[in-house]
Amino acid sequence: MSKQNQWIVGVNAVASAVENDADNVREILVEGGSKNARLTEIEENARRKGIDVRRVTGQALDGVAGALRHQGVAARYAAAPTWDENELHGLVEAADGKALLLVLDGVQDPHNLGACLRSAAAAGVTAVIIPKDKSVGVNATVRKTSAGAADRIPVVQVTNLSRCLRDLQQLGVWIYGLAGEATASLYATDLRGNVALALGGEADGLRRLTREHCDGLVKIPMPGDIESLNVSVAAGITLFEAVRQRQ
Repeated sequence: MSKQNQWIVGVNAVASAVENDADNVREILVEGGSKNARLTEIEENARRKGIDVRRVTGQALDGVAGALRHQGVAARYAAAPTWDENELHGLVEAADGKALLLVLDGVQDPHNLGACLRSAAAAGVTAVIIPKDKSVGVNATVRKTSAGAADRIPVVQVTNLSRCLRDLQQLGVWIYGLAGEATASLYATDLRGNVALALGGEADGLRRLTREHCDGLVKIPMPGDIESLNVSVAAGITLFEAVRQRQ
């Protein structure tokens, strides 16, 4: 994993970074004069862990945050935003036959990716896999939307998603793609053991090559008259069906 400096903003994202990965937080900027108790808590926790804290103006935070809503706090962060695909083998092996992977094929909206990561962290996934092309990476917006989840779970960015799926199958991982036209129900599919759940992007769903490398296509039964769900909603439903089956 390579490290890069970036700013993360927002109360939840900064608090999570301080709590879970303090070694990679270089400094904290807090809006001076704020009476927000959460900001005081973040500042005190950061100082206890030896992190530099500076009081700055709201304008200074606006400059760091850009278009994002900073809520009075920002952190300069030097974390590894993604894992290398060569590390995926070890993650699957360490799961001891119970790996649960989320594959996101071409999610381009950072808010959707952040929401998917949040659901993935709550479901205890082994790793989230995203392609390097035609997909948003783990940027500041993703970190903020994920409410800290981006710091808690491995996000593996791969050069060739089809090759990655083949490699996973060689490791004994069953891959199921979510597709509205599928005939098999998600709820009738065995999601125990080593399983990867693949969901497509906002516009086109799963790409052809991704579909071809799935062991099966499944759908979420929807008795209503809506044809599809937002990818982050679909990810949450799919992951927690796997969690239900594993309990």
